Amino acid sequence: MKKLVLLILCFCTFNHLLEAQNINNLSARKLQMAEFAITNLYVDTVNESQLVEAAIIKMLSQLDPHSTYSDAEEVKKMNEPLQGNFEGIGVQFQMMEDTLLVVQPVSNGPSEKVGILAGDRIVAVNDTSIAGVKLSTEDIMSRLRGPKGSDVKLTVVRRGVHDVLFFTVKRDKIPIFSLDASYMIQPKIGYIRINRFAATTGEEFVNALKGLQKKGMKDLILDLQGNGGGYLNAAIDLANEFLGQKELIVYTQGRASQRSNFYAKGVGNFKTGRLIVLVDEYSASASEIVTGSIQDWDRGLVIGRRTFGKGLVQRPIDLPDGSMIRLTIARYYTPSGRCIQKPYDSTADMSLAKKADAKNNEDGNNKAKYNQDLIDRFNRGEMMHADSIHFADSLKCYTKKLNRVVYGGGGIMPDYFVPIDTTQYSDYHRNLVARGVIIRVTMKYIERHRKELQQTFPKFDLFNSKFEIGDDILSDMRSAAEKENIVFDKKQYELSLPLIKIQLKALIARDLWNMDEYFEIMNQANNSVIKALEVLNSGQYQKLLK
Repeated sequence: MKKLVLLILCFCTFNHLLEAQNINNLSARKLQMAEFAITNLYVDTVNESQLVEAAIIKMLSQLDPHSTYSDAEEVKKMNEPLQGNFEGIGVQFQMMEDTLLVVQPVSNGPSEKVGILAGDRIVAVNDTSIAGVKLSTEDIMSRLRGPKGSDVKLTVVRRGVHDVLFFTVKRDKIPIFSLDASYMIQPKIGYIRINRFAATTGEEFVNALKGLQKKGMKDLILDLQGNGGGYLNAAIDLANEFLGQKELIVYTQGRASQRSNFYAKGVGNFKTGRLIVLVDEYSASASEIVTGSIQDWDRGLVIGRRTFGKGLVQRPIDLPDGSMIRLTIARYYTPSGRCIQKPYDSTADMSLAKKADAKNNEDGNNKAKYNQDLIDRFNRGEMMHADSIHFADSLKCYTKKLNRVVYGGGGIMPDYFVPIDTTQYSDYHRNLVARGVIIRVTMKYIERHRKELQQTFPKFDLFNSKFEIGDDILSDMRSAAEKENIVFDKKQYELSLPLIKIQLKALIARDLWNMDEYFEIMNQANNSVIKALEVLNSGQYQKLLK
């Protein structure tokens, strides 16, 4: 009884303390008083930390779809790809039959330096077996990663070597590249693909660009398909490579955030050559900033499908325990004034009173509708037909130099629409990919034929022109599929066979060489890439950008 009286007195004192500290906002005081009361007066023991996290998550859920909360571990994992490095042993690997198979050691990385080769199987880490014990990929990665300078002992089985091999690898900083591929796709036409906008993206792009220019590149295809975005500064750095001095790249504006303009410096390395940007429905955020700036200044043409429509600016707010809130504070706008963000709140045009009621009742439905937007686009035919996309006149804007019509209100609409190609898709093929059959069969094939392939095809150009997927590897694939209970369907198999063959060939090339060669093969069946080459080679480019 005394304890209860004491807590009630403390509660009253706490209320006075809030007032003394000028915390006069009624809503903030309510929240703090409620948390204090539950923690100290509730009948059962409660986890205060979990209560606070649940409250934060619930508050953010009432806002837009991109204001989020991440705990300390999630923050660390989220930042690694964007910071451009992590600390580990430096191998690309694939799990095959409960064994870690090295696809490629990172060039000049710790594993390569001690002699680990592509095709090696790592069966133990620090004398603890990781083979045949069904560890998750995350568990294995946690064993291989560690502080820079620390040692890790690896037990390796190598094909053709009778005894097991032992290596001690000193962990180091391992780069995570945001640029997937760069190569000359045709004489004078270069191709660069970027998978995200990270801290190192600008530097990676400039190095790749200069390398292609040395090979005679005059025109560039910039591939941002599937690029979900990343750092704003990285997008600005990339756009700066194409635009003239003081040309606006993007501006941001919000209720409590004044307009901020970001301009090109005019010192880029590719300000005059013909430029094509490839996008699709998964190109978002920073990708849309770069694409929108290029389109608005009539600097290049955009080919593909309407982009995702993610144009909200999140400010990271670090919390004391290492967790973080990413709070939306503004919207992105392209140079012509287009808002990139697609609609996410059906209550936008209501009065404040009605909006409050509707928000409580419909918030979950709005979020669900937002998250399935891409499915809705597909169902209403947008992925197949450009004329199924309709924009209101109020969303009309004009490009800065040629006064071409462009539209805001959700994503960037390309200058040339390329429908999604489903002609070779089938349930059989989807199951092969989803259950990892194609990758596993490729790895086994390379493991058996690596030396033969390297001797027969010492250079990629020879492999690209002469190597064909034979019946042996296809037969292995069908057998592996049966073991995964994937029922063989002859009609679906024959429908997807061209796609299956090109994927198998590209994966073999990736193992023998690298990602440049992988995309050089895959792009032979990429309709957006094919369209880009057609536009550059047929005079369509000059016609649209007079």
